[in-house]
Amino acid sequence: MNKVTFPNACQLMRWHFHPVGFEANMDAPSSMVARLFDRASGETVIAIAGIPCQTVMNAMDVERIIEAIELELETFVPQQTLYLNQA
Repeated sequence: MNKVTFPNACQLMRWHFHPVGFEANMDAPSSMVARLFDRASGETVIAIAGIPCQTVMNAMDVERIIEAIELELETFVPQQTLYLNQA
């Protein structure tokens, strides 16, 4: 993978976190807010602000963001919460 724009990076992250919902917005020129949510209810599982990012990223940047989000999930969200409405 070469460089990807922020919207395309977000799509890669949506695919990675599926079936949990994922959305992200840049909150500053070099950071983003990411939110994982339950697709059935729309309820936020976790929201993380201040994740470093750029408008154009490479594969390692996208992987770093995914790892940061997963670390927050492991730290703050019980695993069963992510799988309640996937049946």
